[in-house]
Amino acid sequence: MSEPSFHIALERITFLRGPNIWTYRSAMEVWLDLGQLEDHPSNALPGFNARLLALLPALAEHHCGVGERGGFLQRLEAGTWAGHILEHCVIELLNLAGMPTGFGQTRSTSRRGVYRMVFRARDEAVGRAALAQGHALLEAVLNDRPFDVAAAVTAVREVIDDSYLGPSTACIVAAATDRHIPHIRLNDGNLVQLGYGGAQRRIWTAETDLTGAIAENIASDKDLTKTLLQACGVPIPEGQVVDSPAAAWDAAEDIGLPVVVKPSDGNHGRGVALDLRTEADVHKAYELARLHGSEVIVERYVRGHEHRLLVVGGRLVAAARGEDAWITGDGRRTVAELIDAQINIDPRRGVNEDFPLARLAVDADEVIQLDLQRQGLTAASVPEAGRKVLVQRNGNVAIDCTDEVHPDVAFLAGLAARALGLDIAGIDLVADDIGRPLAPQGGAVVEVNAGPGLLMHLKPAEGQPRPVGQAIVEHLFPSDEAATAVGRIPIVGVAGTRHTAAIARAVAWLIHLSGRATALACADGLYLGSRRIEPAGRQYWEASHRVLMNRDAQAAVFENGPKLILDNGLPYDRCQVGVVTDLDGWADLARHDVFDAEPMFKVLRTQIDVVLTEGVGVLSGNEMRIAEMAELCDGEVVFFADTAQPVAPELAQHLAHGGRAVLLEAGVARWHAPGLDARPLNLAALAERQGRPGDSGWMQALLAAMAAAWAFGITPELIAAGLDTFAPDA
Repeated sequence: MSEPSFHIALERITFLRGPNIWTYRSAMEVWLDLGQLEDHPSNALPGFNARLLALLPALAEHHCGVGERGGFLQRLEAGTWAGHILEHCVIELLNLAGMPTGFGQTRSTSRRGVYRMVFRARDEAVGRAALAQGHALLEAVLNDRPFDVAAAVTAVREVIDDSYLGPSTACIVAAATDRHIPHIRLNDGNLVQLGYGGAQRRIWTAETDLTGAIAENIASDKDLTKTLLQACGVPIPEGQVVDSPAAAWDAAEDIGLPVVVKPSDGNHGRGVALDLRTEADVHKAYELARLHGSEVIVERYVRGHEHRLLVVGGRLVAAARGEDAWITGDGRRTVAELIDAQINIDPRRGVNEDFPLARLAVDADEVIQLDLQRQGLTAASVPEAGRKVLVQRNGNVAIDCTDEVHPDVAFLAGLAARALGLDIAGIDLVADDIGRPLAPQGGAVVEVNAGPGLLMHLKPAEGQPRPVGQAIVEHLFPSDEAATAVGRIPIVGVAGTRHTAAIARAVAWLIHLSGRATALACADGLYLGSRRIEPAGRQYWEASHRVLMNRDAQAAVFENGPKLILDNGLPYDRCQVGVVTDLDGWADLARHDVFDAEPMFKVLRTQIDVVLTEGVGVLSGNEMRIAEMAELCDGEVVFFADTAQPVAPELAQHLAHGGRAVLLEAGVARWHAPGLDARPLNLAALAERQGRPGDSGWMQALLAAMAAAWAFGITPELIAAGLDTFAPDA
C-alpha cells in the first residue's frame, strides 16, 4: 500500500482591505480544509519537522504565541496543525522576499478540520502569490517531495516588484504612516493620496500636488532653466542651443574647449557627453544628444565631481556625489571583460533598485561607447597591461556627502529650486569640493530636475541614508499645524443593523448644518451634502472608500454593517466617532461561521477599536455586551439608552464618574454631563411629526444620532433644531 498523499484544500480566500476582526491593517483570510491532516499534527508526522526546517531554517526565529524566539519550534515539537504551519510558511516567504511580515493567526471553525488562517498582506496580489507558494511548499514537505525555495521567493518577489510601490514613493508613504497619516493608492503605479478628503495631499513618486506644471515644464527645458538661474545669480556654465554638428563645433570654439554636449530636455544623463576636446568628438556627441531630446546644447565643461542635492520646500535635505569608473588593462582581457571583473563584481552593483549602484553594460550605453572611442577603444579591445581606461564619468551619484555641503552651496541649491518654482527638486552641480563655495572654484549648477529619484539618498553606496521621506511628509503636512489629526477629516462610523442608514443620514445632516461639507456612504447611496453622487450599489466597500478621495469632503459618515466588516473590513483606518447600535444581523452570517449573537461582539468591536485617542465611542447602554466595549475604546465614551428598557450597569458607573450620556425618559431625551444645562428634546413628539408616532425603534435611532452628533462636537441646541428638519426618508 502506498503512503498517504496529504492535501490542504484552500476553500476561500478573502482580502480584507481595511481594519477587520483580526487586525487594524489589511490582511488575507483563508479558509482551509485539512482533510485527513486534522488527525496528523506535526509531532505525528515522522521527519516532517526536520524537512520543514531544512527548507525554511529561519522559522526558528518565529516567536509565535509563545512570545519568544523559538516559540514556533516549541509548537512544532509539541504538535500543531497544518493550518498554523501554513501561516508561518507564508509569513517566512514574505520575509525572504523582502516584505517583512509578523502578524498571523489560525483559528478553528465549527466544521471539523476547517480553519480560518489570516496573515498580514499589504497587497492582494502579493498575498495571493505568497499563499500559493507557501501552500505548495507545505504540501511538498508533507509528502516528502523536493521544493525549490529560491524559485518560490523569486516568484513572490516578482509580484512585489510588479505590484508594490517604487522605493521613492514607498519611503514617503512609510514616513506618512509613521505619523499616522493614512494613504490611498490611486492607481497601479506610484500615484498615492496621503490623508483623507479635504485634508489630503497627493504624490507621484517625488512630485506632489504642490509641484506646478509650469515649474516642471521649465525644468525640462535646460536652456530656459539656465536663463532663470543666471538671473538669480546662480552660477551656471555658459552654453548655446545648436541645430547641427557644424553649429555645435562653432559653439564649442566660441565657448572654449573642453565642452559638454547634451539634449535640452533629456533626463537620467542620457545622451550627455563630457569633456569634449576635438571636432570629431563634438560631432559624434551631437548625433548622440539629438536622439535623446528635441534640441541640443553645447556648454562649458565644468571640472570636478558631479553632485545631486535634494531640495524639499526650499531647504537642502540630502546630497550625494558621483565618482569616475576606471579599469586597468592586463594585456589579456577585453574592456567588456575587465568591466565585469573590476567594476561589476562590486556587490553593491546590480540590475534593480535593491542595489545602490547599477551594473555597467557597455553594449547598451552609448555614452560609455563614445568615451571608449575617444580613447581609441571599443568593448572588444584588449588594453595593454597597466593602462588606465576611463569607463564612466561621474557615474552612479550614490556617495552620501550631506554633512559636507557648504552653507553657501546649500543656499544656492534652495535658490535654484525657488527660481524655477519647484517644491521638490534635484539640483545637479559640479564642483571639486562641495565643502567650499562654488564661484571661487569654478563650480556650477548644470541641471535642475523635477520629480527627482530618492534611491541614492535612501540606499547610498557609501555613507548614511537620509530621512528624505520624512522631509517630504513634513513639507506636505507641517508638524506645527494646530490640527491634532494631521491629514485627516473627522469620520463617523455607524456599526450595527437597526436603522443604521437613517442614523448615518441624520448625523451627516447635523454635521452639514454645522458648516462642514459632509460626505455620506450608507445603504441609501453616496452623498456629498444633500446631493446623491451615486447609489450604493453592490460594490459598497469600493463606493464607501471613494468618499475619502473627494477633495470637497470636510467630514464623512459611514454606515458599516457586520457583513461589510467580515467581507472587506472598514473603509477607513481610524475615526473620530464610532457608534455601535446593536449586535443583530447574525442570521445572515452563516458563511462566516456566525450562528448566534455571541461572535457579534468581536465583529462590531472593530468599529470601537479604530476610534482615535482624541475621538469618542458611542455605545448603546441597553445592550449589556455593547456597554462592555467601553473599556476597549481609546477615546472618550458617550452612552445612549432608553430607560424604559433594561440598562447595563456600566452606564450608572459611567455617569457616576462624570461621563456623558443621552437618556430617553418617557419619550423625552435628556443630556447628561457635568455642568451642562441643555434643553431636553421631546423625541416622542418629533417622531410623530416625522410620521413615526409611537415607534420606539425610531426614537432609539434618533437618540443614537443625538449622541453621535454630540460626540462629534455639535451643540445640543443645533442638534435639536437639525433633527426637527431632518427628513426620515432618503
